[in-house]
Amino acid sequence: MVYQASKRFPAGERYALTDQLRRAVVSIPSNIAEGSGRASNKDYAHFLSIARGSLYETLTQLQIAQDLGYIDGYDSCNELAQEVGRMLTSLMKKYDSIRSAAS
Repeated sequence: MVYQASKRFPAGERYALTDQLRRAVVSIPSNIAEGSGRASNKDYAHFLSIARGSLYETLTQLQIAQDLGYIDGYDSCNELAQEVGRMLTSLMKKYDSIRSAAS
């Protein structure tokens, strides 16, 4: 959804907001994947936290793009992002409880 929306950004944003937004959105699943490959639940929880930060970065950049008139579909992006955020929070709680039980 972000890639489709950012295709319509002005050419002058190609190396600015467009690239930053795409990097942020790609880093969400990338950090989840990297964390899942780590040896410990603590490491995984850390990467889930980084993924959540990237989610908030994405939301902020989408809001900026809407404020600049580059996109219209912020609400649908926001709804999807909120769902991703809930999933990340759920995973983070799960791994925090596993870490707490192991301590």
